[in-house]
Amino acid sequence: MIIGLLKEELPERRVALLPEAVKTLTGMNVKVLVEKNAGLNAFAPDTEYEAAGAGIHSKEEVFASANFIIKIQPPDAKELGLMKEGQVFLAVFNPLVNHSLVRELCDKGITSFSLDILPRTSRAQAMDILSSMATVSGYKAVLTAANNLAKFFPMFMTAAGTVTPAKVLILGAGVAGLQALATSRKLGAVVEVFDVRTAVKEEVTGLGGKFVEVEGATDDKAAGGYAVEQTEDFRKRQAQAIHDHAVKSDAVICTAQIPGKKAPLLLRKETVEAMKAGAVIIDLAASTGGNCELSRDNETITHRQVKIIGNSAFPSDMPSDASKMFGKNVINFLKLMFTAKGEFSLNWSDDLVKGTCVTHNKEVLNERVKSTIN
Repeated sequence: MIIGLLKEELPERRVALLPEAVKTLTGMNVKVLVEKNAGLNAFAPDTEYEAAGAGIHSKEEVFASANFIIKIQPPDAKELGLMKEGQVFLAVFNPLVNHSLVRELCDKGITSFSLDILPRTSRAQAMDILSSMATVSGYKAVLTAANNLAKFFPMFMTAAGTVTPAKVLILGAGVAGLQALATSRKLGAVVEVFDVRTAVKEEVTGLGGKFVEVEGATDDKAAGGYAVEQTEDFRKRQAQAIHDHAVKSDAVICTAQIPGKKAPLLLRKETVEAMKAGAVIIDLAASTGGNCELSRDNETITHRQVKIIGNSAFPSDMPSDASKMFGKNVINFLKLMFTAKGEFSLNWSDDLVKGTCVTHNKEVLNERVKSTIN
């Protein structure tokens, strides 16, 4: 088995495997081919990959020789054209939404694995790229808010008097939200957190945040830890609660998302217009519609002196550590398919292997993906 590592196109600066991860594979007797300059934007030169035992080749040579291709972003048109029937492709395909790509992978006879649909079980935690990248996003979101806010995050006692701490509201207490909470508290802010899942209240308070609770939320344990859609009555009370807390906040970090669906609208235009002048909103859900009604993906706008930053790609701004975390997740997943001696086998009885596979033998294998297409 030969594994091929592809270079990402800008603005993506991460790489799926850093040299240290490649060294793990070569130590397992797996041959690795790396596309030229694949790790350059993550500060990993070709010489380090060669020292780890990989060969450096062109994109065309990688596709021609490798049985198993690894990338972060979905393949572009050129890469799709280079694929061969029977190849295995591991990436983040977003298959619950990207149906045209799923059909093309089917037609080409590609066995595809999408790490963003990895079943969320305790055994899968070491392979969970969503949690890893959410950690980066939550951290960077707070630093970005602090850099754009017109006041300090912490309280200061100065000769000019006392400077009050910033008030931060975090919408969503998943991995990104909890990391945003932890980082905000380290910077000295007063933090409130809203989430429809009351089960996260203890985690929020344990990290020093105040949990904003709205009674009557639907909490589906079968949702794998994700938020679920709520009743109309709850959404009205939720909207009022968020409005009341947002207008008193200096920064709002939006992190709430539902896999395969549009992000829930939590921060409406009228709320933004009632917020303090100089306040900052960071919307991590911008690529799926945004939690803020005024968010635009990959854009920063100012509405009535409130700055709204729509950015769902913060991990690319920290390519070194983000790539390291992503690569560790990939290696842990590959160990489900490779023995210590480098022998490759697809174990369909493993729920993680089967649950992450999108297409195989020209069929859509994943039931969740299949249901969204049909």
